[in-house]
Amino acid sequence: MSLLGAMNTAISGLTAQSAAFGNISDNVANSQTVGYKQVETNFVDYLTTSTTTVNDPGAVVAQPQYDNNVQGTITQVDNPLGLAIAGQGFFAVSQSTGSVNNVPTFNPQQFYTRAGDFQLNSAGYMVNSAGEYLNGWSISPATGIVNQNSLAPIHVTQTVYNPVPTANVTLSANLPATPATGTATAASPISSDIDVYDALGTQHVITLDWVQNASGDWTVTVNSPDDTSGVPDIGSAEVQFGSVSGNAVPEGTVGQITNTTGTVTTTGYTAASAATLSFTTNFGSGNQTINLNIGTYGGTTGVTQYAGTQYNLEGLTQDGVPPGSFAGVTPQANGDIVVNYNNGQTRTIAQVPVITFNNPDALQRQDGQSFTATLDAGTPLAEQASTNGAGNLVTGSVESSNVDIATEFSNLIVAQQAYSANAKMVTTAQQMLQTTVDMKQ
Repeated sequence: MSLLGAMNTAISGLTAQSAAFGNISDNVANSQTVGYKQVETNFVDYLTTSTTTVNDPGAVVAQPQYDNNVQGTITQVDNPLGLAIAGQGFFAVSQSTGSVNNVPTFNPQQFYTRAGDFQLNSAGYMVNSAGEYLNGWSISPATGIVNQNSLAPIHVTQTVYNPVPTANVTLSANLPATPATGTATAASPISSDIDVYDALGTQHVITLDWVQNASGDWTVTVNSPDDTSGVPDIGSAEVQFGSVSGNAVPEGTVGQITNTTGTVTTTGYTAASAATLSFTTNFGSGNQTINLNIGTYGGTTGVTQYAGTQYNLEGLTQDGVPPGSFAGVTPQANGDIVVNYNNGQTRTIAQVPVITFNNPDALQRQDGQSFTATLDAGTPLAEQASTNGAGNLVTGSVESSNVDIATEFSNLIVAQQAYSANAKMVTTAQQMLQTTVDMKQ
């Protein structure tokens, strides 16, 4: 009977509009939720009988349309650990199931999210506001190689940065070809001081004293007030420039290192090789060998002797490091997670990949703005940020919900009017049925 069919159709319309209203409500409620992806509503018509001569009332069903692939607004935030993806992809995250001996355990199911409002929790893990743990590739501290074979929650241990004893010193300077009167002599040498570190991270001073023997011929003496060997100087070496050295090098460039004394040693001249000398000192924690690099034989970098009367120091560096305490964590745009220490050193501990899908709208929604993979979504592919179609990482930022409030309120008005119209259809059909019943009386 068409009246009953019309009533059933109108009731299905009420149910469908009710579902649409629920999706709108969900979107509006999460309009400020970081990384939330809106749900739209599609309506599907189901037929009973439909021919050229007959069309019986059917039904309508509401189906969700997921907009997981629609970018939300990326907003800069004060949180330095905030991360947002500009473009395609998701963060890989894990959900905790508890802990064993104060070590968190995780659900073996892999989850994915766009909610990048990460913070360090009390255990040193990077977690977002939903409590999900950010996953990344580990990086070998010895080699710096990224292990892209497995993902694991990123754990930041707030340990100290162990001291590194100085092994190499690099000097870049120009010795004056005609030193000013009274300088570059044994009584008044040209001096350079550099701070070095022993095996315990204690700072010491190494002094390099330069004395000119003749034009193009200098003696450098190495000493330190903290050396415990008991001799006045650690040692010395004669450095010759240009033709004075007897080797085929341009004038003013290092041509030979010879006549070493004390603990100072050198390998001597080899064309275009590094001009270095080594010395051994003891600051109280055992012998420590330091290489002094003064450039290359015949090269214009490092130490030279060109025209002038004044010593020109251009650079004096060393590779030792004092001990350092944890100072913070900084994500990089390439996904590197860098730990900072108060001694100025850094250590890269992990790299955050971007996970892409062929059909991200087919992902299964889960709690906490997260998703799980489905067959329809395709195989998850972990890529370095900005490669192979993966989006760019934006540091110090988060992605807002992709819900547009104005659109949702427009949809709300439409759903309300459609619901009222379907309700009117039900009451009208009921009245017509009652009229039909009354005809029998």
